[in-house]
Amino acid sequence: MTAPFDLGPALLFVPGDRPERLAKALDRSDAAILDLEDAVAPGAKDAARAALVAADPDPERLIVRVNGPETADFAADLAALSRTRVRRIMVAKAESAASLAPLEGYEVIALCETARGVVVAEQIAALPQVTALMWGAEDLVASMGGTSSRRADGAYRDVARVARARVLLAAGAFGKAAIDAVHVDIGDLEGLSDEARDAAASGFRATACIHPGQVATIRAAYAPTPEQRTWAEGVLAAAEGERGVFRYDGRMIDEPILRHARALLRRAGE
Repeated sequence: MTAPFDLGPALLFVPGDRPERLAKALDRSDAAILDLEDAVAPGAKDAARAALVAADPDPERLIVRVNGPETADFAADLAALSRTRVRRIMVAKAESAASLAPLEGYEVIALCETARGVVVAEQIAALPQVTALMWGAEDLVASMGGTSSRRADGAYRDVARVARARVLLAAGAFGKAAIDAVHVDIGDLEGLSDEARDAAASGFRATACIHPGQVATIRAAYAPTPEQRTWAEGVLAAAEGERGVFRYDGRMIDEPILRHARALLRRAGE
């Protein structure tokens, strides 16, 4: 049985060659993603792996992002991980179910961030060791020869929106969690808030981030408003005395709407 994804909504990336930042990242976020891939220069990867082994960090709220299965660094990353207690990993540039199949014994978050990875997201999500899917906008566009995932107004281009939806649908189809991509404009907290609120409403379980200053915005976006919480509690209480479809607060209520209410309360920690 696949382990549930229950880390919380704000996942903070930490460079793998800066292990001194890990404790602070764990203190400020719901979980930390120690990055051995893009955040670490090629010449520093061996040192980053050695630092991981030496630290042997508490694995409870830690994810380690390893290099893609098609790289030579992938095997070296797994060898280092085998010397620690960490068994929750994020696999960069996941592009096939076959490449992830050998990862039994790990809780795998598959990062579908290339065109090939997105189009096989359903196959990847079906693997029992996969607990979640994440997508990445910038690597996706780069994999197709593009130069920007966003338009001048800051909104995602259509290809990025399609990829985001496809990864979310693939995760949902197999009962896995979906993680939304990072918002790379660190100062744009308004834009981050809009995207995180949309992510929560659409069914994403978490949003990754690259700066501690983004954590509070993500947490607030995933938390239901007082009005939403009051409505959810009220409609579920009203449902206890009803059979089938009924009317509440001027709205038709059936089982899908009740499931929305339950999801809101889960996000509130109830």
